Amino acid sequence: MTTPKNKRANGDFLPNLCNAQSVLFLVLAAELMAILLTLNASQLPQFSWDVLALYSFQVQWISLISAFVICSIRPWLRTWTPTQAGLMAYGAVLLTTLIISTVGQFLLQAFGSGWFAGPVGFKFNGWQIVNNMLASAILSGIALRYLYLQQQLRIQQQAELQARIQALQSRIRPHFLFNSMNSIASLIGSDPDMAERVIEDLAELFRASLAEPALIPFEQEMTLCRHYLEIEQLRLGKRLTVDWQIGELGKDFKIPSLMLQPLLENAIFHGIEPMPKGGTISIKISQAKNQLMIAITNPYPLVKKTVPQAQTASQDRHNRMALDNIRHRLQVHYGNKARLSSSAENGVFTTYIFCPLSQ
Repeated sequence: MTTPKNKRANGDFLPNLCNAQSVLFLVLAAELMAILLTLNASQLPQFSWDVLALYSFQVQWISLISAFVICSIRPWLRTWTPTQAGLMAYGAVLLTTLIISTVGQFLLQAFGSGWFAGPVGFKFNGWQIVNNMLASAILSGIALRYLYLQQQLRIQQQAELQARIQALQSRIRPHFLFNSMNSIASLIGSDPDMAERVIEDLAELFRASLAEPALIPFEQEMTLCRHYLEIEQLRLGKRLTVDWQIGELGKDFKIPSLMLQPLLENAIFHGIEPMPKGGTISIKISQAKNQLMIAITNPYPLVKKTVPQAQTASQDRHNRMALDNIRHRLQVHYGNKARLSSSAENGVFTTYIFCPLSQ
């Protein structure tokens, strides 16, 4: 069986309704609906807890079973257009309402009329079913529309953040590329083996910058950083000193790709390179419980060289852009559990990163 041309895989129509957070939201929303229906059926002075219990039973079961059904058909919903997926989800809720309302009537009559004591005829109340279906049609329509808009907003935000991540990963400063090429050219005649190694390091950097944004093993990011620093060490010589301070870390955890290399690039571009004597970049990495802590420290000139104001503004803008992009990337992967901050004091600039360990 082939898929019609007007059908397309358009991602999730609704958010995942079966995770713990969504289930809690559904339970609370269903209970609020039950209270609203109870207040509508009996005014506040005659508020009936029995009526509330009845509505709660029906609304909670309808909400939770509908969520389970929608979660079960999510793979099929992805293959339909938004309109078709919406109608399918809407129909699932209404069908669930019909079944739960009918079963609820049967159980109420069975327990209320002493069904276990002897056979009692079942009296089907069609108007009550119609009333439940109308209420469900209105409330579920509003709820599904809200969830759909929330999902579309989330998809849009993720797309924008992914675009920022890709922009950061594809941005290797032209001056770094040109300097690397000049270094390679100077080594071809005197040290071809070293030139070959620098080309391989440069290829690794470009391969990482062109890869899809993802969480990668920590060791892979460290290897990439070392490749970058080896290239810059070749150019800056004794002006660049790197102090690695890596504590005992857990195994096989992951971090966002190209999270540290842009910070090291900033440290060299804004700190080491403008200083005649260079300086030391300190990279401290440690782990406390289930959190990774990173601190990158570099000197910066207190008195800047006389350069055009436009160039200074451009450098500051690039520095802020890199920090902001990494901050957004941390938010994409970890939410509010991660943070990035920086401080500049007495000629020392420090960038701090705190994020949870990801397996």
